[in-house]
Amino acid sequence: MTTDPLLDDRVGRALAGAFPEPPPAEIDRLRLGLADRASDAGILDVAYQTVDSPIGSLLIAATPEGLVRVAFEREDHDAVLGQLADQVSPRILRSGRGTDAAARELDEYFARRRRSFDVPVDLRLVRGFRRAVISHLSEIAYGSTESYAAVAAAAGSPRAVRAVGSACANNPVPVVVPCHRVVRSDGTIGLYRGGAEAKAALLALEAGADGPSDRRSR
Repeated sequence: MTTDPLLDDRVGRALAGAFPEPPPAEIDRLRLGLADRASDAGILDVAYQTVDSPIGSLLIAATPEGLVRVAFEREDHDAVLGQLADQVSPRILRSGRGTDAAARELDEYFARRRRSFDVPVDLRLVRGFRRAVISHLSEIAYGSTESYAAVAAAAGSPRAVRAVGSACANNPVPVVVPCHRVVRSDGTIGLYRGGAEAKAALLALEAGADGPSDRRSR
């Protein structure tokens, strides 16, 4: 170990020249190869990727059981990955295995070629009454809405309107499980994990597919 800063700098630059950083494409190839080998070995517990959408970049993450998380850019994708490492497993890697199907279906949805999602969903991150609420949301038809009160009744607790709002706000797989279709009784859209603008955009996308005259609210 040297004590001369100038010498240390020259040594560092020499080593960098001798061992140049691989280009980004090569790094991606190596990363994907590592993820594939981990998946083949059964040690990849959470796969993830990001997809572009009209409402911003979406992080999608999946376990072998199904899609476990969809996160908006405003949630901070790195923070979400850290939460998944804590709540699900630290064995998490960027990989298309388990996430490519969800990415494709999201593309189809935003292109108005898909009205419901077929990918399996892993709801391990929600429990109790919240899970009952989240499980009901997929029954709300494309292009229609339900009030928080109607969802509370459907989930078996008619008076738990605020709890429904909390469940929707903490829905781990928004868009795919359509909490954006839950609105206030007065018709205003209410809060949303992805922000009010994203919720309005999703409702407008679905309304535009059939036209406003076909929109139903319960």
